[in-house]
Amino acid sequence: MNKYFLITRYLLAGVVAICTMSAGSFDKKPKHPVPNGNKLIPASELKVPIGFSAAVVAEELGPARHIVVSKTGDIYVKLAKLRDGKGIYRLRDTNKDGVIDEQMGFGDYPGTGIYIRNGYLYTSSNSSIYRYKLNEKEEVINPDQPELLVSGLRLKTRDQSKSIAVDNQNNVYVNIASDNDACREAGTGKGLMPCPLLDSAAGIWQFKTNVSNQSFADGVRYATGLKNVVGLDWNSKTNSLFVLQHGRGQFHDFYPQYYTAKQSAELPAETMYEIHKGDDAGWPYVYYDHIQKKKIVAPEYGGDGKKTGGEKTIDPIAAFPAHLGPNGLLFYTGTAFPEKYRNGAFIAFHGQSAELHKGYMVAFVPFKSGKPSGKWEIFADNFAGTDLVKPTGPVQHRPCGLAQGPDGALYVTDDLNGTLFRIAYKGTAAKATAAVNKK
Repeated sequence: MNKYFLITRYLLAGVVAICTMSAGSFDKKPKHPVPNGNKLIPASELKVPIGFSAAVVAEELGPARHIVVSKTGDIYVKLAKLRDGKGIYRLRDTNKDGVIDEQMGFGDYPGTGIYIRNGYLYTSSNSSIYRYKLNEKEEVINPDQPELLVSGLRLKTRDQSKSIAVDNQNNVYVNIASDNDACREAGTGKGLMPCPLLDSAAGIWQFKTNVSNQSFADGVRYATGLKNVVGLDWNSKTNSLFVLQHGRGQFHDFYPQYYTAKQSAELPAETMYEIHKGDDAGWPYVYYDHIQKKKIVAPEYGGDGKKTGGEKTIDPIAAFPAHLGPNGLLFYTGTAFPEKYRNGAFIAFHGQSAELHKGYMVAFVPFKSGKPSGKWEIFADNFAGTDLVKPTGPVQHRPCGLAQGPDGALYVTDDLNGTLFRIAYKGTAAKATAAVNKK
């Protein structure tokens, strides 16, 4: 075939594709290889309860953070870094075989937060909050024209994620993390008193969803004393906000007279709170010790690992071992899972615990009447794909975001290698699992 004919044909095909494409960019298959050529574990090696099955529905997405699923099954994923210039991808299974075969990228900003509420897709960068109008199928109408709701949120060099949740009263809640582990003076073990960061960080701020171009000054500090919240969700049963705090560290580094290296690795707890306007969770002045089951005065502020305090601060409603890194929170409202899971909380843990020798997993906390009703348990495990005590290779997946599909399935993102997992109960996942295993 004449080479000039071929060139002309390809040019025309490109023009047609551009002209027929709606706003955003489409991909039938991702272009990026698995980092370092790693062969990742199959979904069949994930450990889930009897009656459940796991499937991989997409791979190589990039650093996939939080996630939502529309009522028609479209999946919206927020990326921590741009992929092909886009920070949000809509994933679609067009032939209903259980595997994503169409991707549309939009949004030219990286970040973590994404949420669907009352006809809008809300998203965040590391310093701003946006929203997109959805049609009746919950498809974004103008992906290249987001409405800027808030700008100017504090942005430093660490813990930049601005996770978001939205209520039914036109309010959006955003985490602004501390960029100092314990509000210490630089190069010392002394705490700043009062901690100046609390004016603009280490808390949850509330803004309006129906007002454009708000600045930081337009927001309300809804709750304070929260070092860093990446996982949060609005609980429609209790009509309140629940958050998961990343705990501080470096006890032994600065205070070896009070803490052993082992204690430093096992303290403090990662904590879950139900928060209301005006609440104070205590950081940096106190922390929660899940072994003593007490609020302990931080050593920067006169504590010795035993002295209790924080009488005016709220108590956690659940506590987990240190350094697990709770990055995703989802209250399960479906009916596809057994009764014990309904209205309970799923948590995506992004790190690992020296106390448990466990990590990179999804946990579950049962709830009853809006409160935890039993001990937390590991729901899905072995995302790491390696022994965490004696590793045989690198960690393969780090769970980050959680979402519930319209059929009640649970979706889990991985921001390390960009894999998207779907966990379903009994026969609902059989078709998807079979399709993936044929690949």
